[in-house]
Amino acid sequence: MAAERGDQIAMRCPGARGADGFARYDEAISYRDLENRSNAIAAGLATLGIVRGTRTVVMVRPSPEFFLLMFALFKAGAVPVLVDPGIAKSALKQCLDEAEPDAFIGIPLAHAARCVLRWARSARVQVTVGRRWFWGGHTLAQVEALGAHAGPQLADTAPDEMAALLFTSGSTGVPKGVVYRHRHFVAQIDLLRTAFGIEAGGIDLPTFPPFALFDPALGLTSIIPDMDPTRPAQADPRKLLHAIEKFGVTQLFGSPALMAVLARHGAKLPTLRRVTSAGAPVPPDVVATMRELLPDDAQLWTPYGATECLPVAVIEGRELQATRVATERGAGTCVGHPVAANDVRLIEITDAAIADWRDGLQVAPGVVGEITVAGPSATDEYFRRPQATALAKIREQHRDHGERIVHRMGDLGWFDEEGRLWFCGRKSHRVDTVHGSLFTEQVEPVFNTHPDVRRTALVGLGERGRQRPVLCVELQPGTASGEQARIRSELLRIGGGFVHTGRIDTLLFHAGFPVDIRHNAKIGREQLARWAAKKIGTPA
Repeated sequence: MAAERGDQIAMRCPGARGADGFARYDEAISYRDLENRSNAIAAGLATLGIVRGTRTVVMVRPSPEFFLLMFALFKAGAVPVLVDPGIAKSALKQCLDEAEPDAFIGIPLAHAARCVLRWARSARVQVTVGRRWFWGGHTLAQVEALGAHAGPQLADTAPDEMAALLFTSGSTGVPKGVVYRHRHFVAQIDLLRTAFGIEAGGIDLPTFPPFALFDPALGLTSIIPDMDPTRPAQADPRKLLHAIEKFGVTQLFGSPALMAVLARHGAKLPTLRRVTSAGAPVPPDVVATMRELLPDDAQLWTPYGATECLPVAVIEGRELQATRVATERGAGTCVGHPVAANDVRLIEITDAAIADWRDGLQVAPGVVGEITVAGPSATDEYFRRPQATALAKIREQHRDHGERIVHRMGDLGWFDEEGRLWFCGRKSHRVDTVHGSLFTEQVEPVFNTHPDVRRTALVGLGERGRQRPVLCVELQPGTASGEQARIRSELLRIGGGFVHTGRIDTLLFHAGFPVDIRHNAKIGREQLARWAAKKIGTPA
């Protein structure tokens, strides 16, 4: 891209705010600058011993330095280790200990925490982005100076070599390090370009920083938003709109929580031609509102996938709106057709490991099963977590593809007669009662139709097979507590209109659901189950 479009701006990052209160975006990096400066940083890192295969923790805020570093590490063949900074400190320490990094690159605050909390003790090389204090090592400015005027630094990496270690958000357990190989990133770029029809020259506002790393490979200009990427639900829509209007942004990536922020703000988005939202199902009312705010010819995509495999399937907003009635009657959330390169199959629901693929694993058409994926972006293992790998991966001897890994998504779903995949919720969140299993995405949308309800969450109390279903309810902001009795009665009447929700008779009102750190969209049902058990006085 640097050779083809060297003068094109690769990214603009927010800087100091002007008199109007909005970021000035003074710092812009062209493709040529990105190429040359990342070469210099890669060469400088090599003098410190950060080379091919060096596991390197990166704890840097979204900034020019973050993107320069990431591309320098990829060029060097080093292995960036990325962990969500907002997770619990104990979990963060466990992740870093498991990764056993050789180097640590971070802002001063991250280095101070590393020293005080004894993070990443294996890291022998330290680089500080910003001012270095008592911990020694080098600053990034010094590293770039060491490699000044260096030529191309691209390491001769092989497809199966480890390219990065990306930790899951841990929304359903302890975060796990997903091993990305170079072939996985190459496949993702091809799949994203094909699935969404992305062409070079567009202008993107990626509100989730890791996705901004794809933009230069796709020939896009990234406008890094003025927001805290760990709190998309609290983003200021005025700042987002200012960036969109100022630079004529043509595409936007954000979590459902961020889409809800824009939908509530209600301003038209005339320059956008493509909006992509992932991380959790996008509520139907948010999809409907966003469609009204976008131009008629714009596309609103909601891809389905996970850190371990992305994208798996995609659906456009118009088709998603057409399935809304079915969703609100308990069908689940339609996530569209699988991406062509993926082999998506549904297997019987079990919590046990499956070592090898065999005939008879798949469920009958129309039956809910666990979603599995084999394809070019499906990852092979979790780093140093053999038990987790065994539970999530199946070996298959395929007649056309040879030996391959089938990834178990840990999600439940079913296929309709048109070959579309319907998401029914996480396998770990299913509620197994004496009358059968209940799935979160088939239950909650039924109750979410109530105008006073913001969202609901189904949890199960007790042992599997005899679980008691409990519906936790979060009301719309401003709803008076005195209205709860009326709302409870109306919700029970709504649930009674469907066979699968008719036996749910325990409702608990909750002031504000816990959500995941990464997207602020996935409901923390494990926490809600413990809360509900205490409220009712029964075991979780």
